[in-house]
Amino acid sequence: MTNHVIENRYINREVSWLQFNDRVLQEADDETVPLIERLRFLGIFSNNLDEFFKVRYATVKRIVEAGKGGKSELGGIKANELLDIITQIVIKQQSDSLEILSKIHKKLEDENIFIINETEIQPSQHHFIKTYFHQKVSPALVTIILSDSIELPNLKDSAAYLAIKLGLANGSNQYALIEISKSMDRFVVLPKKDGKSYIIMLDDLLRYCLDEIFDIFDYETISAHMIKITRDGELDLESDLSKSFIEKISDSVKHRQIGEPVRFVYDKTIDAETLSYLMKKMNIDSTDSKIPGGRYHNRRDYMDFPSLGRTDLLYTKIEALSVKGLNFQDSIFKSIAHKDYLIHTPYHTFSYIVKFLREAALDPKVSNIKITIYRLAQISHVASSLINAAKNGKKVIVSIEIQARFDEQANIDYAQQMQNEGVHLIFGVQGLKVHSKMCVIEREEAHKIIRYGFISTGNFNESTAKIYTDYTLFTANQKILKDINKVFSFFEINYKIYQYKHIITSPHYTEKAFFRLINAQIVNASLGKPAQIRFKMNSLSSYRMVDKLYEASRAGVKIQMVVRGICCLIPGVKGMSENIEVVSIVDKFLEHSRLYIFGPDENAQIYISSADLMTRNIENRVEVSCPIYDEDIKQELLDNFAIFWSANVKARILNETQNNQYKERKEPIIRAQFAIYEYYLNKLKS
Repeated sequence: MTNHVIENRYINREVSWLQFNDRVLQEADDETVPLIERLRFLGIFSNNLDEFFKVRYATVKRIVEAGKGGKSELGGIKANELLDIITQIVIKQQSDSLEILSKIHKKLEDENIFIINETEIQPSQHHFIKTYFHQKVSPALVTIILSDSIELPNLKDSAAYLAIKLGLANGSNQYALIEISKSMDRFVVLPKKDGKSYIIMLDDLLRYCLDEIFDIFDYETISAHMIKITRDGELDLESDLSKSFIEKISDSVKHRQIGEPVRFVYDKTIDAETLSYLMKKMNIDSTDSKIPGGRYHNRRDYMDFPSLGRTDLLYTKIEALSVKGLNFQDSIFKSIAHKDYLIHTPYHTFSYIVKFLREAALDPKVSNIKITIYRLAQISHVASSLINAAKNGKKVIVSIEIQARFDEQANIDYAQQMQNEGVHLIFGVQGLKVHSKMCVIEREEAHKIIRYGFISTGNFNESTAKIYTDYTLFTANQKILKDINKVFSFFEINYKIYQYKHIITSPHYTEKAFFRLINAQIVNASLGKPAQIRFKMNSLSSYRMVDKLYEASRAGVKIQMVVRGICCLIPGVKGMSENIEVVSIVDKFLEHSRLYIFGPDENAQIYISSADLMTRNIENRVEVSCPIYDEDIKQELLDNFAIFWSANVKARILNETQNNQYKERKEPIIRAQFAIYEYYLNKLKS
């Protein structure tokens, strides 16, 4: 792969994404990670892979079915070749994940935690399991009897099924499918015995009860093997003018469940006859990825593995810190009227955002609240604060993105609720996703309208704020907020292109503005002045942006990048990218913040942003990059980047093969996320 990659100047984004997911798998294999957290990383790995096949694999498959090569879009690899490459990588990763799971199971047994299957059930556990089956499982069970004369119902996307083969007394076979319902707990905790904890997977509980499920059949043999199908996750919107936009999205989310299959995972011990019957029945074809797996699929459920009260097998929870100068007993408006403040979740508490919105909802001087929403929590205090504001007579304008992939349903439900309560909703911009994270509040002071607000790198979501690292800038800078207000005007009048003096926006200006900032460093290098670029982001896949960074490297600009996920750039190649270094940090929290620093410390131009440097973020989304003018916050962000860059625990070097080689550990030992927390703790104490 290496020579092919170098020849094409880029690493293919799908391959790079799979290498990112391999870093997640490394966390599951890391013996320094608490044991139950290792299981949860396996769940994240599996969940990521499901989304990858729904979206990226499905896209490449569409290119193949359209009869196109796709080389220019796919970094120099033909689409049909890429499907094979993906399948081979995934087969290897699935095999690795099974080995890791086996190792974790052994470690759990050392901790007196036993995950048993149907053959290991003890007589003392029989009554509990049968009672659990009758009361909680059997009433919700969906069993599909397969027949040559009846068409197979559409199987649910990414749901796991037990494929049943009954060897009947008359010599024929009867096939059936049992759906592993998402409404039931995948892990059934059995009563403790002699200080030992026992867990049985729902799959194995069903295997234990097969005799009751199929007691109407006269069978001599019975077998059960897990299968799973993943469908194309793209939303296809109808053109029915009589339907509201919410209705169209809602219908499309339901339609996703019957999209074209793109991946078929099966227990590799299934017999050939059963496998052939199922594939024919399910219309699995040559362009679908067929992955032989283990006994259990849907390992994403391990994200919810029960803790069993064993806090010693979990990461120690950090106490979210306060920010000096922001007090929950005082007005946030008064605080930010004098100074900008930066919130860095989860190190700082997300409650400041909710407090700010609740204060705005009650303040008689507040007339307008405008906010963008991308992914809401299932129970959202942000949404309830906005509804509260509308009930208090404020004009509340919410640009809600109900095409936020795989989170549409929560957003749809809240959109309908907010609409019913008088909140004015804007459903994005035709052809663009609104991915920017911002809020503007207008308040009357001394007969003038004064704006307050915040701009963030992350979603206004209480749940993800506990595990995603993100920056939120609270500001009363009227110049910045005037620009932010123009973005909301753009939502209302899409055909008008606004000029911005401070912020950088997609889709109109991001590439041009970033190129201008990079060019300034190229000029500095050509004049023999210090020239430096430091980026932290989730993904880098825009080939035009990669080429620009190559140009800066050739000019002598020193470039350091912390990229969590996809990186199509190949660093360290003589004559192309020898001045570029890239590391990736995957650890306890999901690194989600985007930070762009142009120039050395003394005159650095610094932006926090909702945008990664991907083509979709630059050309097909509404994004905002916000400049940092406050000198204290500038220094804080420079300090943050220095910690990220110096990290030598959980930091991998991204080289031309992206083989996820760990950065060499030298004294002092620095684990970025732990060091960042200590940094903020010390700031509070100082």
